[in-house]
Amino acid sequence: MAETRSISGTRVMVIDDSNTIRRSAEIFLMQAGCQVILAENGFDALSKIADHQPDVIFVDIMMPRLDGYQTCALIKKNSKHRATPVIMLSSKDSLFDRARGRMVGSDEYLTKPFSKDSLLKAVETHLAVANAAQDMT
Repeated sequence: MAETRSISGTRVMVIDDSNTIRRSAEIFLMQAGCQVILAENGFDALSKIADHQPDVIFVDIMMPRLDGYQTCALIKKNSKHRATPVIMLSSKDSLFDRARGRMVGSDEYLTKPFSKDSLLKAVETHLAVANAAQDMT
């Protein structure tokens, strides 16, 4: 049996203009003991990031006004949040979209609809990477 790290207490932000996606992610994450911060769009998210200091951020690519690529780029440009893992969410799974996500600093790409397991595994993976990076400093 594989050992799973506890992600209980982890602050996770989910940025998506779809109420269904936000709610399903919130349910999955809360069942795992995470603190969940929800945002409907990039502008909403940017103000909440400063207040809540999330450990991991999921951001939808296709959003009105400020899309996921722009939101990710703005998060990564801020020195306080540069190390925060940003995971892109998209219903499109093309190489171009993945590459564009990497170019703006995203750490992973998750295709919608995501499963509970894939969502929690992404949090676990990036939490472990972030903790290892902190241990090295």
